[in-house]
Amino acid sequence: MRNKLMPYVFAVLILFGATLSTGCMAHTHVVGTGAQTGMTDEARQWYVLWGLVPINDVDSNQMATGSQNYTVETEITPLDFVINIFTSFITVYSRTVTVTK
Repeated sequence: MRNKLMPYVFAVLILFGATLSTGCMAHTHVVGTGAQTGMTDEARQWYVLWGLVPINDVDSNQMATGSQNYTVETEITPLDFVINIFTSFITVYSRTVTVTK
């Protein structure tokens, strides 16, 4: 009985570990002196062909709505990771862009 469950336990542990490690895949860009007010705007970027070709255009400058000081963080969140599990079969991937003013 134990040997039959081991592959499932191993798969769950790998999935859990991968979900926790997704926060490490982030890029942060500081414009001006960085975020001042703490207000955030979030958008999802979509790519095809394993992340080579963007589908939509996410403009962080437009998301900042004219602010001179803001922080842009681009990351694969746990939600993106789950979405990518299902969409990777057709080579579609997503990531989240957050602009903090």
